[in-house]
Amino acid sequence: MLRSRIAWLIPVALTIVGLGSNVRSAIAQTTNNFDVTYKTLFSLQPRTDLGEGIFRATITGESKDALYGLTNFESNTYGKLVEATDTTQKFQFNADPAAFGLKDQTILGDVYFNTGNNPNKVFGTANDMATINFANNTVMGGGTITLTGGTGIFDKASGKITFTQQDKLDPTAPPGTPVVGEATLKFFVQTPKKVPEPTATTTLVGIGVIGTGLLLRRHRNKNTFG
Repeated sequence: MLRSRIAWLIPVALTIVGLGSNVRSAIAQTTNNFDVTYKTLFSLQPRTDLGEGIFRATITGESKDALYGLTNFESNTYGKLVEATDTTQKFQFNADPAAFGLKDQTILGDVYFNTGNNPNKVFGTANDMATINFANNTVMGGGTITLTGGTGIFDKASGKITFTQQDKLDPTAPPGTPVVGEATLKFFVQTPKKVPEPTATTTLVGIGVIGTGLLLRRHRNKNTFG
C-alpha cells in the first residue's frame, strides 16, 4: 500500500516543481510610452581649457502637466562645434567626454524629476545635435537620451527618450544668457514587473494539479471500498 501511494504522489510532486519553475521564468516588462512638452532654458558655455571648439551645454525644462510627476528636467552634455558658416553654427552634444576625445572628465547625464515629494525620477545620457541660425535667430535641435535607471515607479528603468527642441535667440541679450525655448520629449520607458503575470503554461500546470488530485481521490476510494 505504501509503495502504491508513493507512486501516485510522484506525478504531483513533479507537477508542482514545474509550476514553480514556470513562475520564476515569467519575468515581464511594463512599458510606458508618453509625450511631454517642456518650456526650456538652453545655456552654452565655451570650455577652451578642454580643447578648441569644446563647450558645456545645460538644458533645464519645466512642465506643469507632465505625466508621472516628471515636471522638471536637467540635461548636461559636452559639446563640439562641428560646422560653421557666415550665418550658422552646428554643434554635436554628448554626455560622454570620450565622444570628443576628452580624457579625465566626468560622464554627465540627464535627470527627469519633480521638485515636490513625488519619488519618480528617470536618469539617462544624451546624444544630440543643434544648429544655431543667426539669420533668423533660432536654435533647432534634437536627439536621443538613453535611459540608465530611475526611482519610484521607474526603478531599474531602461529605454530611451527622443526629442526635438526649438529656441528663440534674443540678439539684444548679453553673451551667455540662457536661450528660451520649447522641447517635446517622447518617452519610451520599460521597467521590470514586480509580480509576474501567470502564463498559459502556468494555467495548464494548475489544471494538471487539480486533475491529479481527483485521480488520487478516486484511487483512495477504490482501495477503501475494494
